[in-house]
Amino acid sequence: MGIQFGGDYNPEQWPEEVWAEDLELMKAARVTMVTAGIFSWARVEPRPGAWDFGWFDRVMDGLAGAGIAVCLATMTASPPPWLSRAHPRILPEDADGRRRWPGGRQHYCPSSPVYRAHAVRLVEQLAARYAGHPALALWHVGNEYGCHTRQCYCDVSAEDFRRWLRARYGGIDALNAAWSTAFWSQTYGDFDEVLPPRTAPTFPNPAQQLDYLRFGDAALRACYLAEKEVLERLTPAIPVTTNLMPQHKPVDAFAWSPYLDAMALDFYQDPYAGDDHVRAGYVFDLMRSARSGQPWMLLEQAPGAVNWRPRNGPKPPGAMRLWSWQAVAQGADAVLFFQWRQSLGGAEKFHSAMLPHGGTGTRVFREVSELGRELAAVPGIEGTRSRAAVALLADWHSWWALELDSKPSTALDHSRIALDHYRPLFEAGVACDVVPPRRELSGYRLVVAPNLYLLAVPDAERLAAYVRDGGHLLVSFFSGIVDAHDRVHPGGYPGALRELLGLRVEEFWPLDEGRSVGVGGGAYTGRADLWSEAIDLEGAEALARFTDGDLAGRPALTRHSYGRGTVWYAGTRLAPALMRALLDDVRAAAGVAPVLPGLPAGVQATVREGAGGRYVFLLNHGAEAVDVALPAPMRDALAAVDGAGAAGGAVGRVTLRPRGVAVLTDPGT
Repeated sequence: MGIQFGGDYNPEQWPEEVWAEDLELMKAARVTMVTAGIFSWARVEPRPGAWDFGWFDRVMDGLAGAGIAVCLATMTASPPPWLSRAHPRILPEDADGRRRWPGGRQHYCPSSPVYRAHAVRLVEQLAARYAGHPALALWHVGNEYGCHTRQCYCDVSAEDFRRWLRARYGGIDALNAAWSTAFWSQTYGDFDEVLPPRTAPTFPNPAQQLDYLRFGDAALRACYLAEKEVLERLTPAIPVTTNLMPQHKPVDAFAWSPYLDAMALDFYQDPYAGDDHVRAGYVFDLMRSARSGQPWMLLEQAPGAVNWRPRNGPKPPGAMRLWSWQAVAQGADAVLFFQWRQSLGGAEKFHSAMLPHGGTGTRVFREVSELGRELAAVPGIEGTRSRAAVALLADWHSWWALELDSKPSTALDHSRIALDHYRPLFEAGVACDVVPPRRELSGYRLVVAPNLYLLAVPDAERLAAYVRDGGHLLVSFFSGIVDAHDRVHPGGYPGALRELLGLRVEEFWPLDEGRSVGVGGGAYTGRADLWSEAIDLEGAEALARFTDGDLAGRPALTRHSYGRGTVWYAGTRLAPALMRALLDDVRAAAGVAPVLPGLPAGVQATVREGAGGRYVFLLNHGAEAVDVALPAPMRDALAAVDGAGAAGGAVGRVTLRPRGVAVLTDPGT
């Protein structure tokens, strides 16, 4: 089959005579898959129980006739107006009790049994009708869960929250212990007294907030699973997924991954960000890692500009191609866009599409069509996988707890800290998995823990066992502090990691906004910011110390031998150059090499291999043309497609123009 290519298809926005043109142009652009029906609920059920599928039958039949597979949405992402009119309690409420009204999308309370019942009824109709349809290849449940209604605080949600708490804790005494309710006279006598963490006079209970974040994720997942149960029952041979969002705090991708037959992602890179390809790299690696290396799907991206940022610049020539190939290079087996034909009305009319307002005589359509030809030229990539010797740890529970209020600093940003640690690996050309701390780690040479503020004892023990057995671990500041209930581990900081790190943190010294502190120690000499700690050594050695400020002379960066392994600790946020120097040294100690040695700055290199062969991807994210020397002669599979020359000959060096891409294979492939 090869890499799937296409986009969201919304034929209900257009008169039926346009559909035939759509099919012809899709074939010309080499489209192989579309996602259909995401926002079609009001069209297929215009009144309660009055079904109108005839028009959608013709859409499905036309796509099948054109040889285009359908990722069929369950249409439940945006309820029709009649549903909220008849049942206003399905509408969500914010923490102040204000109702969110129809007129946009995703206007439903995830806990609403009425919404779920109507959604399931619709899915039963869809699955029964299109089971066995030749176009049906994949089910797409809902859409971007938690995008607009991240949490609901209404009375329906409160009742559901209490049910969730009873299942989690069993009795009210266990909840009181976990939530530390002896503080501020918050002790509950019965679950019926518990409310969502609505707006309070001052700081709400942090453990209550943390559990509500967990509950919110579980409530969204329950909506997905209710629909998935129907699909598995009526169409058991068709895989099921939903589209997650990048670094999306309300939805724990690791908790959802067991229930997704393929990880699927919507990712909209910002052309004005300058280095958004690094953030993309992190998110793509997380998607690939969430199901242990299984290929994933880029289910949405923009061919050009979006409509929802303050400034919506288009993707420059070549950027869409480069960033699409980056997804494939990092494990995607599908590259789809939002959307196929650009809307004439509605909130997203200025969001770009594969077929723009200007039609086929546009740069976007030409670039999209060329990408379709390129992807079709390398079908062997499908199903191949990547291997990594480095794991970077990420944990939603720690993220949720870290960014609650009442901390030494509210400037700690989980996503930013993760990228601070990921960037040096990405720029060094090192393959990296992004996994939760509960994952088996013995297969990695190096594990990096950017921040694990919340660390359960079993996970801390797993990290200690990994190092004791010969692993290499880098941990950064404010880690190992609290348990799963946001209660401080006893015995002093860093609690669960104190013995492993060989040190004690006496006090936290967060740095004021705009302030930095000097760090000195050989190659680790420079500046740091955001955070510092008063560290006492208990077996570890200091590799660098603070050189000014109140902590001058105290350790800033340490190393500790533990069992047969080694663990490093950074008690501050090192400047990018220092972080790169540290990770280069840690990698060398762990025996981790880049995919290709001597890569020019700005060039990304990845490898995918499997039954379809071995593919080396080179992507130039820089603004200048560069030459890349290859360790052995290879064939550029895209050379003939993009007009650069014949694809048959093997070369020992590749020239990449700015935003250039090369997909290299062994000469005999």
